[in-house]
Amino acid sequence: MSKTPQAAIYSPAIQIDALMPDIATPVVAADFPQTLLRFRNDRAAASVGLDGLSDDQWIAHFGRFTPLPDTLAQPLALRYHGHQFRHYNPDIGDGRGFLFAQLRDGAGRLLDLGTKGTGPTPYSRAGDGRLTLKGGVREILATEMLEALGVNTSRTFSIIETGEALERNDEPSPTRGAAMVRLSHSHMRIGTFQRAAFHDDAPLLARLTDYVLTQLYDEVPGDNPAAQLLGRVVERTADLAASYMVAGFVHGVLNSDNINVTGESFDYGPWRFTPLWDAGFTAAYFDHQGLYAFGRQAEAIHWDVAQLAVSLRPLTDAPPLIAQLERFPALYGDAMARRFCWRLGVVPGDGANAMIEAAVRGMVTTGTEIDRFFHDWRGGVVRDGADYGGAEWRAFADLLREFDAMPGARAHDHWADDAPCSMHIEEVEAIWRAIDADDDWRPLHAKVAAIRRMGDALGAGPGVV
Repeated sequence: MSKTPQAAIYSPAIQIDALMPDIATPVVAADFPQTLLRFRNDRAAASVGLDGLSDDQWIAHFGRFTPLPDTLAQPLALRYHGHQFRHYNPDIGDGRGFLFAQLRDGAGRLLDLGTKGTGPTPYSRAGDGRLTLKGGVREILATEMLEALGVNTSRTFSIIETGEALERNDEPSPTRGAAMVRLSHSHMRIGTFQRAAFHDDAPLLARLTDYVLTQLYDEVPGDNPAAQLLGRVVERTADLAASYMVAGFVHGVLNSDNINVTGESFDYGPWRFTPLWDAGFTAAYFDHQGLYAFGRQAEAIHWDVAQLAVSLRPLTDAPPLIAQLERFPALYGDAMARRFCWRLGVVPGDGANAMIEAAVRGMVTTGTEIDRFFHDWRGGVVRDGADYGGAEWRAFADLLREFDAMPGARAHDHWADDAPCSMHIEEVEAIWRAIDADDDWRPLHAKVAAIRRMGDALGAGPGVV
């Protein structure tokens, strides 16, 4: 089954107006010396009716930020607060990006086109408002891989090189600049609600709650909209945490301003895929305490969602919020079983937790890479020639016999490949070196094609139950 989204006719929207002027500040995009189109995601563009743009039109909208028809007339830098590594920061917001447009996809969902690297805003905190080209390339690789692995993620829509030389402390400088556009199911963060609560603005909290329920969840608010919203966020974020684990992904910066209330993963900085099932693996060099390590991501996301509950207290009593928060662990366990079975290519059933524990024990004990494990055991039967001897794997194989293969689990020719499709740091750096040294974009495009082929082999993700 292809992951190609449903094609759409261009359908602009301006729903964010219901929250203005309290939610954002109008800004002007930077005027870049050059606009070199480096990546356009026509698959994503087709889902919102923009795949027919010429390259010149694409650059005009996503490099010069000429407004798209009948949506936002001016970019909006969104306002929010957030806990950053558990320390509250009221001095943040869109510091190098903005909301550029709203539009609907073929299924009628309201989506945002947001930017990164498009110039300073009132929330830049002395930053230059720019994005490195390497950061843009890394975002392409992260979002493509996560989408293929069934994670609910933003999509990298466009990368345009800007002709600027940027100074950075954490990579060789000067380095090339870029303007990125992402397609996302909103940019409403837990930190958006935290800011309203910080300012004791209960009316804004109520408007935000109504906006998210009606515009993003397509629900009619009930007797307790705040608890209703928190329940949806708990469901989506528990699934998000499980999807990270099954993908072997470490986001790196799970601050509350980086958690979208739709449960969609976005904003990729120091991300990495861990080769091994290593609970202590971290992505950010500055995460000295391992707060956002691979094995602590569910804990971190649950903690962030608890901050949303605190922010919603002006709208409701504590008990219904606590009741929703307490659902997270069980929902996370259910999502782990559903997503692990999906990637393995077997039908979920009783005994999934024991089977997963045996699989993890086998990977940890033998040092088997995550991607290799899922590739070799696709459909519930070990691939020919793969070496999984030893008591650890015999125990896993015995438990796996109780699970039926998904229809067509190994039908795609991807599963006949000797090696799995992975995205480890060595390959990320090699892809960037080809661009940086020789302006050779072929390895990037080849990798995107390989990732999408794997996505086709895996089929549509399991979603949230």
